[in-house]
Amino acid sequence: MLKKGSKLYSILTGTCPKCHNESMYLQKNPWHLTQVLKMHDNCSHCGLRYQIEPSFFYGAMYVSYGLNVAIGIAAFIISFFFFKSNLKEAFAVIIIALTALFPFVLRWARNIYINMFVSYDPNQNKK
Repeated sequence: MLKKGSKLYSILTGTCPKCHNESMYLQKNPWHLTQVLKMHDNCSHCGLRYQIEPSFFYGAMYVSYGLNVAIGIAAFIISFFFFKSNLKEAFAVIIIALTALFPFVLRWARNIYINMFVSYDPNQNKK
């Protein structure tokens, strides 16, 4: 399921969507908040330009919104229905979950968005 050549591999690892050989980000650790969105300009292996056009990743904001809504709903369902918390506690859990996952959501949104437009090319690995 999570093998080289799948979109899920590229999304979860943050690797180049075309060749899956290099991380798109300068800093692999998303907890370095000052560098969470700093990216290489091009892939050093296949040459893919990550910023396909000016302001390309503005579209990732819509993906980020969807991810945050999904995380919020999941946190609410788990805390309210499974742990039988009251509404105030459930909303506190939502805030904590969204805050804790913030750097990951930023990167996942960008990874999902670029993978919508760029597909894996197995011939890139033969060079």
